[in-house]
Amino acid sequence: MELLLTLLLMVMTSQTPAADFPNATISGGGLTATVYLPDARAGYYRGTRFDWSGVVGRLRWRDHELVGPWFARHDPLGHDGITGPAEEFQAGDTSVGYDEAPVGGTFVRIGVGHVRKPQEAAFRRFGTYDIVDPGTWTVETGRDTITFVHRLEEREGYAYEYRKTLRLQPDRLVIEHALRNTGRKPIVTAVYDHNFWTVDNRAIGPDVSVHFPFSPVPTRELGPLATLSGSTLRFTRDLARGEHVFTEFTGFDRQTPYDLRLEQASSRVGIRMRADRPMTRLVFWSASTTACPEPYIDASVAPGAATTWTLTYDFYEVR
Repeated sequence: MELLLTLLLMVMTSQTPAADFPNATISGGGLTATVYLPDARAGYYRGTRFDWSGVVGRLRWRDHELVGPWFARHDPLGHDGITGPAEEFQAGDTSVGYDEAPVGGTFVRIGVGHVRKPQEAAFRRFGTYDIVDPGTWTVETGRDTITFVHRLEEREGYAYEYRKTLRLQPDRLVIEHALRNTGRKPIVTAVYDHNFWTVDNRAIGPDVSVHFPFSPVPTRELGPLATLSGSTLRFTRDLARGEHVFTEFTGFDRQTPYDLRLEQASSRVGIRMRADRPMTRLVFWSASTTACPEPYIDASVAPGAATTWTLTYDFYEVR
């Protein structure tokens, strides 16, 4: 089973070469990253769920591949046809401006643009909406940094300038964010990083462990595929294609640090995930190809104001 999954992952990794999509490569601190560029016509990711900036198609640290395709077939317009540390902004169970927008009006997907609200019973988080205004993107690339700026002009009272910088440091990836509200209405939103790690394209199984800074309490049964012991989650066997582990965790508060670790014993690779803001929510999802802690933070900002947050990923050898 492990050999078959490894072969499947090798096929996935080679299915969509970076050269087929607009991209840039940055390198430094023992890391090399291929980063896809926002492009409404030819971009690697053109869905409306995740932020288009900072989509890492490949992240190499020393002799290890940390990020790559985790799906069997890539659809640029699909809600989850994305790789790397991918971020989604949510407003409760919907998106900024959705609840007040009339049918045919627009609401905001931060990092995507103004999108059309169709006639529907409820917000479709995994749906792909028509983009009315993708805003304007500028990209600045250095040797070891890349900065994206997304400017969205006002519709329905909502407008912003969103800046994201990926910075490579010794054994570390830093992602800096700044969101300025240039509209008339407050932007009330949370944001999380999906953390699509695919370490060395190995199957998710007993050699993978996830360590939390508290003793997590799952809101649903983990089932036979994973177990919790104290602050550590482990898998009982290799996950087969189509199998998933999914839950939300409670048991933390605003004093609990945003500081999680994922370790893969067979590759001897560890990834430490930190932020300079407290977690407000924590979801965990895993498939046979990726294990994803998903910590949320509050990114709300009043008109005329700005907010900032920084995510830090440290890569280390597991001993």
